[in-house]
Amino acid sequence: MPEIGPHLLGIDGLTRGQVDFVLETAEQFVEVSERNVKKVPTLRGKTVINLFLEPSTRTRSSFEIAGKRLSADVINVSGSSSSTTKGETLVDTAMNLHSMRPDIVVIRHPAAGAPHLIAKHLKNAAVVNAGDGLHEHPSQALLDALSIKQRLGRLEGLTMTIVGDSLRARVARSNILLHRLYGNKIRLVAPPTLAVREFEELGVEVFHEMGPALKGADVVMSLRMKHEYLKDFFVPNLDEYSRRFIVSEPVLKQYCPDCIVLAPGPIIRGTEITSEVADGPRSLIMKQVTNGVAVRMAVLFLLCVGRGAHWEDVDVAAAKEQAAA
Repeated sequence: MPEIGPHLLGIDGLTRGQVDFVLETAEQFVEVSERNVKKVPTLRGKTVINLFLEPSTRTRSSFEIAGKRLSADVINVSGSSSSTTKGETLVDTAMNLHSMRPDIVVIRHPAAGAPHLIAKHLKNAAVVNAGDGLHEHPSQALLDALSIKQRLGRLEGLTMTIVGDSLRARVARSNILLHRLYGNKIRLVAPPTLAVREFEELGVEVFHEMGPALKGADVVMSLRMKHEYLKDFFVPNLDEYSRRFIVSEPVLKQYCPDCIVLAPGPIIRGTEITSEVADGPRSLIMKQVTNGVAVRMAVLFLLCVGRGAHWEDVDVAAAKEQAAA
């Protein structure tokens, strides 16, 4: 099995075995979040810096909680409080943080490739991509996969339909890359401006009507329709989008009655998904948030104890033993 290298920059480049190992490790940490005392000494003495230069609620909070539950020292740096607002380059910001000797830098940035750039300059710290522009969001795809596996008991042999703005969704790209590793059938459905034919080069089917896209799907993922896209005329208005592409219980019952539903959040009720679906029994939306902590605990753990090592050399049993300590 190939080395992971010192960073987690994307799903691209990972093998199915590596993804399985991350999920297996994350499952060891799920139980920690269910305890009365939600803390283990696994990363005591380690320092994690969350450098979020783009707004975030779930991802940033999840990484912070994950680090603290592993007993790491966690420092949060936001865009408004960083020196990038004064004209400092991203590389200079990273090098200054690197001089403080952190063990891991988790970065979210509006520019695609920013974590890769930082990784070239941080020789003694692991870099985690928490979302870079329109490129990737690997930890989100991993927690989505864990949520699916928990409910369905498998990650292979699935048909997954992604509804909404796949053109500008890094979550869609990371999920496509992950599910290709398992040989799953992937469909995208949205207006022609948001689900373009170029996606077929990634081995997915592109639809512009909900019926054929949803027929027989095991998993349906609803993506956020961003209000800011209206000015770019990707859709005439959100009401018109909703009439054709909202994920509702009647349409799911008609085309994929046994499917489960995921959404990376934030969700816009009444525009992209109905409350009946979001709060209903097929929804895994809150489970995704819960699993986000466990997956990010696994990522931080593996990067700290397994940097530069082969994935198979990292002792999962030791992780489980530490979690139970």
